[in-house]
Amino acid sequence: MVFSSNIFLFLFLPAFLGLYYLTPFRHRSWVILLGSYSFYAWWRVDFLLLFVAVTLWNYLIGLGIHRAGLGTARARKWVGIGVAGNLATLGYFKYANFGVDSLNEIFLSLGYQPLDLAHIILPIGISFYIFQAISYVVDVYRGDTEPTRRFVDFAAFIALFPQLIAGPVLRYKDLADQFTYRTHTLDKFGEGAVRFMQGFVKKVFIADSIAPLADGAFGLADPSTADAWLGILAYTAQLYFDFSGYSDMAIGLGLMMGFRFPENFNQPYISQSITEFWRRWHISLSSWLRDYLYIPLGGNRNGTVSTYRNLLLTMLLGGLWHGANWTFLLWGAWHGGLLAVERALGVSGSARQFRVSRWVMTFVFIMLGWVTFRAASIDEAFGFYQALFSFDGLGLSAAYMQDIRGLNVAILVLAYAVVLVMGLRDRLQWSFDTAIVCRLRAALPVVLVPVFLLTVLKLSAESFSPFLYFQF
Repeated sequence: MVFSSNIFLFLFLPAFLGLYYLTPFRHRSWVILLGSYSFYAWWRVDFLLLFVAVTLWNYLIGLGIHRAGLGTARARKWVGIGVAGNLATLGYFKYANFGVDSLNEIFLSLGYQPLDLAHIILPIGISFYIFQAISYVVDVYRGDTEPTRRFVDFAAFIALFPQLIAGPVLRYKDLADQFTYRTHTLDKFGEGAVRFMQGFVKKVFIADSIAPLADGAFGLADPSTADAWLGILAYTAQLYFDFSGYSDMAIGLGLMMGFRFPENFNQPYISQSITEFWRRWHISLSSWLRDYLYIPLGGNRNGTVSTYRNLLLTMLLGGLWHGANWTFLLWGAWHGGLLAVERALGVSGSARQFRVSRWVMTFVFIMLGWVTFRAASIDEAFGFYQALFSFDGLGLSAAYMQDIRGLNVAILVLAYAVVLVMGLRDRLQWSFDTAIVCRLRAALPVVLVPVFLLTVLKLSAESFSPFLYFQF
């Protein structure tokens, strides 16, 4: 089940919220847990057993660490066992196919018979809930959070359906108090509903309308330079509106339930460096990689060479987290290399002045990275790079033109207008009259509701379109 579906909008969500608010507060974790398990089981019931097993494993590991005593050798063993179990689960389901396929390529090149292994299905959302489980185990070990005594609260945290499939990557220590006490007000619910509708419009109206431009360009056997640039511009916008739209919807659903989740995006395409980009893009993942990988590796504490090594290794593993493909490793290496170069040059991650040249250069670097992120193989990625810089004319090819419509291009222009206006407002800190701002905020729901309803009609008329980050 996905948020952008009629069955979620008109059946699951009203039924869940109705039951949730009819239940006394002390029992609402049970409603969250059962509702979230139903949400997950809609995809596949059998993988719900794996989900429950991961939850129980990490709950028991947390109790074991706490009983062993903070900082003790026994606690270190517990955390090592817990993290190893989580990584082994993720490694088997996400990377076994990739490992065997890569090994078979080597065997075939040497003239040996390939290994025969049944294809392993990737459980949806496993990358997110495994990372959340690891953060819980490590935080208990560090003393950053007490292990929960109520299993249902921990299970509800891991299963919390608004963020279950594509984040944000939550940490139990940030929500522990909210499981004990959280407010439920009409204003908070209204704020959540508005945020959900914003995300829905971003996903269905903007991202899905741009998708044919990106899919068409990457599907061409021999794209022209114009095809390639329009395609990567489209994918850059599609990915942002698709993923930030999901995050908005997740945050909005959380608010409807009384939870306040951390923000996951902060106008990333207005960044003036790759360092700044990673402070604004997928914030929950970048902060997770910093706190649970980069800093434990040594961060910037052991000299220049070690710092660059840690940056590269962190981004390589971050790329691999996104998918079992050499393209994601290349994407991680691209960003890791750029971060290392910026650190060597002393580039600030929070520039005070807005410089158009730095912004344009950063945006081009980001787009070039998205090529490997989107391509199905290294060969396809380099073929697309060749098209980008072949400069074989300014016109779109006939093959590309037949698959796109003027409306797709118009919405792409609208998407970049939104990115530019919102980004520059944030960057230049434009100030507006307080009364005008209040009027605009009051008018937002009035404008948003009909747009949301039109977007629901668009969804009903078109085919199913999953979120891009579901594959990770």
